[in-house]
Amino acid sequence: MMDILDILLHINDHLDAWLQHYGSFVYVILFAIIFVETGLVVMPFLPGDSLLFAAGALCARISGEPNPSLELVPMIGLLSIAAIVGDHSNYLIGRYGGSKILNWTIRGKRLVKESYVIQTEQFFEKYGTKAIVLARFVPIVRTFTPFVAGIGKMDYRKKFMPYDIFGGVLWISSMSLAGFVLGSNAWVKSHFEAVVIGIVVLSISPMVFAYLKHVWQKRQS
Repeated sequence: MMDILDILLHINDHLDAWLQHYGSFVYVILFAIIFVETGLVVMPFLPGDSLLFAAGALCARISGEPNPSLELVPMIGLLSIAAIVGDHSNYLIGRYGGSKILNWTIRGKRLVKESYVIQTEQFFEKYGTKAIVLARFVPIVRTFTPFVAGIGKMDYRKKFMPYDIFGGVLWISSMSLAGFVLGSNAWVKSHFEAVVIGIVVLSISPMVFAYLKHVWQKRQS
């Protein structure tokens, strides 16, 4: 967990190091991170939003170099595929093995927290099929949304697939482009860690608000 936190807070430094050590292989690293975050329900804490923002900023920073090892358009295309394939894998896992996975335990503790599933179900109740798109921008919820959609046997072709493809492309492109446009700003460069924390806070704020509202309503009843 501490390693993930370190990557989250210093994602720009880690990206620079990966690019220096691995060159164009960094595409594979980014693909793997996005796929695992969206495709494996047991890995909801990977730094998706901040990673995309930092990757976009890195693309802007090296765009003037001859033959840059990381370019914006190919990166957006590749990571969109990772996000879509990851979600579809997660949906299938939920549909055909969700009930078993929910009962998996390690040292007496559930591997998949029931509270996360409940929060995602509430997210579905509030937004319907639009939750497939909106969840892309909410950490943890975006990992559990396709899983819960699979458990609930949401219609794959008419509902899940089109919304998920649109949401995946929108998430990857918007966060990467935001990093590309803002990442070259002098203030953003000098306060990058604060910006990353701000992105995380903004991303999880809807989930925190919904939880606090649920607790307040429970106390009132």
